Amino acid sequence: MTGRASRIPLGLLRGTGWAEQRPTWDDARPAVIAAALARALARPTGNWYVLGASSEVRPGRPLGRTVAGTELVAWRGADGRLHAGPGACPHLGAPLHTSPVVGGRLVCRWHGLSLGAEGFPGWAPFPAHDDGLLAWVRLDTVGGEAPTPAPPIPTRPDPAASLTAVTTSVGRCEPQDVVANRLDPWHGAWFHPYAFADLTVVQAPGPDTGDPAEDRFVVEVAFRLSGRIGVPVRASFTAPGPRTVVMRILDGEGATSVVETHATPVRPADSGSPRTAVVEAVVAHSGRPGFTAARRAAPLLRLLVRRTAARLWRDDLAYAERRWELRAEGRFPG
Repeated sequence: MTGRASRIPLGLLRGTGWAEQRPTWDDARPAVIAAALARALARPTGNWYVLGASSEVRPGRPLGRTVAGTELVAWRGADGRLHAGPGACPHLGAPLHTSPVVGGRLVCRWHGLSLGAEGFPGWAPFPAHDDGLLAWVRLDTVGGEAPTPAPPIPTRPDPAASLTAVTTSVGRCEPQDVVANRLDPWHGAWFHPYAFADLTVVQAPGPDTGDPAEDRFVVEVAFRLSGRIGVPVRASFTAPGPRTVVMRILDGEGATSVVETHATPVRPADSGSPRTAVVEAVVAHSGRPGFTAARRAAPLLRLLVRRTAARLWRDDLAYAERRWELRAEGRFPG
């Protein structure tokens, strides 16, 4: 595949009709998916959660979010550094995400209380981290793990030489339902025929995989462009943590590009109606000379990437929501 993909980025799809595809249900063994999910859920996170895209936290404009039932506000200091804290003013509970940022400090619109990174009695900021693409917050009382100074960020291509895009979708499910969906690569061409074709899972971890290097799914797939034209690649799926799945292109057009899927709980399951935000970050890279020129059209390309991701997640969140409903009722067969 290496030579073919490196010489010709586009390929002619086999043209197999949707119903004529080889069924994958016998390969997509529930025990394999469940074991991969269990291993992911056991991995530490340092109590870090993705808030959203770094670009959403703009100078002078705070961002409001809810993570695991905790109301938050994120803002940038006078030096551009990311900060995060409780979303309610400690004076009388005003929503701080509507507060102006003056000199890098939140100024409450109700009574003018000025809040900054040093905190205030009854109001303690949370550790925050900006990795240049995503904004993170550390919630130790929520995560309950040993805290780490920085989040576990997957290896990415150089963002300065890549096309990046971040898309957020929200569904009625838990983070594990999102991760389980991503750890089932066999559904790609069946559930998303408009996006994927000629999909074959060439490597899957066993239920008792102990080697982290082997704990991955590897697929050969064509990203459908139009009709029978697609871009063939080899890609891997790994779950470095309980709320993250990373798709990495190993071979073919865009090798080293990654798609990070981060599942951030918004409302916990014990509320009776969980909500999860899926924050998906695409870091697309190519060594082809034309890619540099294509990056000049980054705003348009970014819009197209976001639209594609949003369509995929409309489908995949429907699956994740269905999985949660079945689990909640004790009817999930896996």
